[in-house]
Amino acid sequence: MKKIGSLLLIAITASAVTMGAYEFFELGKKEVIIERQSPQPAFQYVGNTISGGAPATDFTDAAETSTPAVVHITASKVTAVNTYDPWKDLFGDDFFGGSQRNPQERRQQSSGSGVIISANGYIVTNNHVVSNADEVEITLWNKESYAADVIGTDPSTDLALLKIDADKLPKLDFANSDEVRIGEWVLAVGNPFNLESTVTAGIVSAKGRNINILKDQYSIESFIQTDAAVNPGNSGGALVDLGGNLIGINTAIATPTGVYAGYSFAVPANIVRKVCEDLKNHGVVQRGFLGVMIQGVDGNLADEMDLKVNSGVYIQRLVENGSAKDAGLEEGDVIVDIDGSTITAVPELQEQIGSKRPGDKVKVTVNRDGKEKLLVVELKNKDGETKIVEKRDLSPLVSLGIDLDDLNDTDLKKFGTNNGVKVSKVNDGLLKRNTKIRPGFIITKIDDLSMKSTQDVEDYFKRNKKKKGMIEGFYPGVPGKVYYGYGLDS
Repeated sequence: MKKIGSLLLIAITASAVTMGAYEFFELGKKEVIIERQSPQPAFQYVGNTISGGAPATDFTDAAETSTPAVVHITASKVTAVNTYDPWKDLFGDDFFGGSQRNPQERRQQSSGSGVIISANGYIVTNNHVVSNADEVEITLWNKESYAADVIGTDPSTDLALLKIDADKLPKLDFANSDEVRIGEWVLAVGNPFNLESTVTAGIVSAKGRNINILKDQYSIESFIQTDAAVNPGNSGGALVDLGGNLIGINTAIATPTGVYAGYSFAVPANIVRKVCEDLKNHGVVQRGFLGVMIQGVDGNLADEMDLKVNSGVYIQRLVENGSAKDAGLEEGDVIVDIDGSTITAVPELQEQIGSKRPGDKVKVTVNRDGKEKLLVVELKNKDGETKIVEKRDLSPLVSLGIDLDDLNDTDLKKFGTNNGVKVSKVNDGLLKRNTKIRPGFIITKIDDLSMKSTQDVEDYFKRNKKKKGMIEGFYPGVPGKVYYGYGLDS
């Protein structure tokens, strides 16, 4: 069953666009790149369906509780489309006086489901349902429609928090997803294509599943796997127990054909609750790191490294000044328990640490040379600090997804420019998702204003809350100017 990924395709049900998958474990140095050999990728965004609570044949109470709290979401965005111009191909730009024709704009729509988690209008859904949307509309169970604000998104867990101006709404309460058991009955509830709620039932067939679908650098995948049938448009819908409590957000299905074929996957409720609280209170997710490079333990590794256990998470290396090293963990330790939860594989460790924040203290049990040792670890963020970070404190370059280097006089002379800053790295962000910008690009202007330093770029975006604009620059050694459009969250 662990090898099902090699047999399956991926498709986005709540969105019209498929994309590649890239994963970097926040707890260990691991990269997975899925090569796309066919028009459809290898695991597929959709909405889970079901998994259970206890033997039962009557799901009506759980369905009646959950369906009013599941909404339909329509997201739209305007994209530039380059149109074919036969006259331009025949005669060239000079025939039109050298003028450049602007690309046409086209509005794209995607849809999915969402779950009301507070009576005053907070709604959780998948990030891929609303990613980069200009407008988001929510349709409730009673057919009322509202414009929604995107409070924040978290690509690393594929979650997004929305808000509508309404109150006294039906909502779902969070369950403790750590207590979900394999074999329990559950319901998957979605609201696809405005067909009102759809409900399917099944059991939890596995926990802690990593399917390598999320492309964010710090992705966390520890999905609840169920066998309930899932409909297109169920992404962002609810996975509930027989009491109608939320145990997960339906996110993906495994399929060789593009439609449901037996497996569906949901983000556990404990991660959902934590991410939503962070986005609501701070505008950005507070991510705690152990500061370790890791590998899952199996029989082969146990034999190779002469370990005394056949499961758990092996510490390959400790990060300098990281949380684990400060707490006394050592290379060669095998993590077997976090705060009383047994750890048998990397996804389980990710799930437990992913539900914590910088400054939180966790009890880590390791097997060291055959003996168990309990250590208390205070988690730090990726910058090695324990403080909470507010969205307003983040550089606008984080939203753009680029690192910049200033150019000295020698660089300016070499590149033949009077000003500019160099893109040294392209991270996950708006530019990566919407343009083909590459490291090495020299930014010379933003909206016709010259940029002479990294600080100039940061100051510009701090002052200007425009949602769209143009970045001008060039690639060294390549003739001509290059333009990239940007769009920043206000």
